[in-house]
Amino acid sequence: MTQIPSKQQILDWVADHPDANSKRDIAKAFDIKGAQRIELKRLLKELEAEGSLERRRKHYRDAEKLPSVTVVELLAPDGSGDLFVRPLEWQGEGPVPKILYVPRKTDPALGRGERFLARLADVHGEDHRYEARLMRRITALPNRITGIFRKETEGGRILPIDKGQDKEWRVRHDATLGAENGELVQAEQAGPKNRLGLPQARIIERLGDPSAPRAVSLIAIHQHGIPDEFPVKVIEEAEAQKPASMKGRDDLRDLPLVTIDPADARDHDDAVAAFIEEDGGATIWVAIADVAYYVRPGSALDREAWTRGNSTYFPDRVVPMLPEALSADLCSLHEQVDRPVIAVRMRLDSQGNKISHTFHRGMMNSRASLSYEQAQAAADGKPDEQTAPLVDSVIKPLWHAYDLLKSARDRRQPLDLDLPERRIELTPEGRVKSVNFRDRFDAHKLIEEFMVLANVAAAEELIRRQRPLLFRVHEEPSQDKLEALREVAQASGFVLAKGQVLQTGQLNRLLAQAQGGDFDELINISTLRSMTQAYYHPENYGHFGLALKSYAHFTSPIRRYSDLIVHRALIAAHGWKGGQGGKPDGLSEGDVERLSETATHISETERRSMAAERDTTDRYLAAYLSDRVGTEMEGRINGIQKFGAFIRLDETGADGLLPIRAIGHEYFHYDPDAQMLIGSETGLEIGIGQRVTVRLAEAIPMTGGLTLELLELDGQALPRGPQKGRRKGAPGRVSTKSRLAEVKRAAKRRRKR
Repeated sequence: MTQIPSKQQILDWVADHPDANSKRDIAKAFDIKGAQRIELKRLLKELEAEGSLERRRKHYRDAEKLPSVTVVELLAPDGSGDLFVRPLEWQGEGPVPKILYVPRKTDPALGRGERFLARLADVHGEDHRYEARLMRRITALPNRITGIFRKETEGGRILPIDKGQDKEWRVRHDATLGAENGELVQAEQAGPKNRLGLPQARIIERLGDPSAPRAVSLIAIHQHGIPDEFPVKVIEEAEAQKPASMKGRDDLRDLPLVTIDPADARDHDDAVAAFIEEDGGATIWVAIADVAYYVRPGSALDREAWTRGNSTYFPDRVVPMLPEALSADLCSLHEQVDRPVIAVRMRLDSQGNKISHTFHRGMMNSRASLSYEQAQAAADGKPDEQTAPLVDSVIKPLWHAYDLLKSARDRRQPLDLDLPERRIELTPEGRVKSVNFRDRFDAHKLIEEFMVLANVAAAEELIRRQRPLLFRVHEEPSQDKLEALREVAQASGFVLAKGQVLQTGQLNRLLAQAQGGDFDELINISTLRSMTQAYYHPENYGHFGLALKSYAHFTSPIRRYSDLIVHRALIAAHGWKGGQGGKPDGLSEGDVERLSETATHISETERRSMAAERDTTDRYLAAYLSDRVGTEMEGRINGIQKFGAFIRLDETGADGLLPIRAIGHEYFHYDPDAQMLIGSETGLEIGIGQRVTVRLAEAIPMTGGLTLELLELDGQALPRGPQKGRRKGAPGRVSTKSRLAEVKRAAKRRRKR
């Protein structure tokens, strides 16, 4: 009769055979048959109860070991740039084992937080216990939440900080990760969704004190998963870079190139110069930092830049795409310092049309680093000590070229939106000092027009040479969005003509109708909302907003990975040999193979940054207004939903919610076609564009939410409606449907006038 194995023998066998450890496998291994299976089952139950074995369906495994196939989540690169993963199911009592992710060349690029099914292999003599290989990518991610942890006797709860999320999450005592009461945490859904009761969560990261100075942007960084710490390997690679030499470069140091940027700019990645030609035309030079010289394909710098996709800008900090050694030094076009560039020379005729262009890999030396205010003052005849010597040789030729480009722009008719940019000024402690709107000068527009022209030249050059690149694509708006814009225009007393083929000129005529009037900002915002979101793509679908057939981003490789790809494409197309040590630094085969993936990835990182920047601005504005709760404010309705109206406040440009419960005592019907709320008893019409006086009822800095109460509509007090509690069907409610139809017909008649 076969002897029953001891508990230790069973544990040893399970450890040695992780892929064959069901009860049947164990019985077969020890030749256990018949009634002896009952004894084996008892032993396995005891081992499971003791925590020595974990049952996974019909299999057993060592609780202190991971199965050979399991689901893992990719972590941010460590200090050396290595990629590690964490297992999602770890039941051992010891620390979570360290798992190194070893990607194959054919594996897709994975981002931080992505989950995949991995095959694990034990390793010995290393600082990690397992190595993981990708088996299958898992696209579905669990619900995640960022919030404030409230500690309780058995675990605790998480209060969300996301606007629109008011449901708390419950955390079990063994899933708190040691979080303290009041601490900001990030958590994920644990277990299936429950229809009843609070959803379950497990804390995966502790983020610290939410009230600490400058915590607002940190919240957004963690909430949106923006990498904000460079791996040591990346920093070391950046700091080891040496200034580029003249080898393989054109000498552009005699050109009167200058940089024109915001006064507080730390990096300068574009420089401009112009010359007036005898025929009344102009020659424009745009020189862009040669980032490709330092960030080579496949390097640690390149991998990190690809992961980030772009820089992200907050009122109190910048999360850069490249380390400071490059972004603020070697790749920044500081004045009176030689810097490597890729430059484009563009010739304009007397009508402002580009008639030729050539690209150069060169070395420049900036004459001056000017602010927009300085350049504008010099152009207006009020130069300072720095700009006075540059008026004739630099400023006047630049403005002459700009005048030519303006005339060409007027003929092309790109979308001419005028949306003021907010500027949030902080105290040294990180508190909001003031909220203003940035001044916009011709100097800003000059740089924009020069950059657009350079981007067009880059796209045309690579198309002509039949080279792969990433286009900046902006498709025309959908018919549904156009119809919604048309409704807003009609409600505001304007006309958006219908046509077979939409052109930007039609939208510009609408914007011109509203310019300078009460509805100016509303029409600009509504037009912007009707637009599709621009994105990157290897195929050329044109740029509707700029009214251009071909467009690519070339002018900001310090802060956008798309531009770095275009730089590499230009280097490869021209066969330039200016790379470090003679090594190729043009578009690599790997770059080309994953061009579609890169386009999708950086389009997503751009949207991620925009969302994080918007959330941060909302939180700062709510913090700024939190001391003014109860104050009356002026604004305009810029959105209608069935649950209420959105108000843009005049003074700060902040958006607040006017809940339907705070409008009046009557019932309001929502008309999505007319974008109106219509009172069932009084016939009160609330629609986009109306002026309002509101009271700030609530400002929540943690979520960025503002709640308002309506006091006046178009300068008039609200009509008195029925009191709360009137039951459905009571007198006064019988004509609701007919009244609604009458009000809608009247609104349509007014719009046709």
